[in-house]
Amino acid sequence: MLYLVPTPIGNLDDITLRALRVLREADLIACEDTRTSGRLLDHHDVDTPTTSYHEHNEREKTPELLTRMRVGRDVALISDAGSPGISDPGFYIARACWEEDIEVQALPGPTALIPALTASALPSDRFAFEGFLPKKQGRQTRLTTLADEPRTVVLYESPHRLLRTLEDLIEHFGADRRAAVARELTKKYEEVERGTLKEVRSYFGGYKKVRGECVVVVDGAS
Repeated sequence: MLYLVPTPIGNLDDITLRALRVLREADLIACEDTRTSGRLLDHHDVDTPTTSYHEHNEREKTPELLTRMRVGRDVALISDAGSPGISDPGFYIARACWEEDIEVQALPGPTALIPALTASALPSDRFAFEGFLPKKQGRQTRLTTLADEPRTVVLYESPHRLLRTLEDLIEHFGADRRAAVARELTKKYEEVERGTLKEVRSYFGGYKKVRGECVVVVDGAS
């Protein structure tokens, strides 16, 4: 069986009792980064063997994991933070298991998009999650399409590209569109900055260096 196990996005205590049980009972834990996951596993006294599994080796490692599961071994897949398959490895092996008739269980748990959305003070009854915008090819087309999206739009962004993305959003959505940026969620320096896109861009433009993964939430088109 394959277990998709969400892990904390910052605070190491944000993990369910069921997730810890699955990690302890699994035969193997496939980690996006074994060093990063090692800190979490050590914190919770989990000594299950681990193996590396990430976007650059998932195609070559998946057959090996499938072989284990075919003979009754349980594999738990975790990413560095959040739920596997949400802008992280997980989709490829889950589909491969489905094709092989191997059971997949996805556990509920941490993900950055929901806390950011609910803390943004923007409508959360309907929203469009877009993950990371394309870096180059297709970026302008995606932004043009999203500008007319009536639902609240949620994006992931790295700190060093945040200002560029906010500037692109201003260009396509308009400077007065309401928005929020959540940074360092669940960590010591967590913050959520709300305002218009222009105001949020001005606020983060005052940073010498933006740190921490960011979630950008933008009001839908009226």
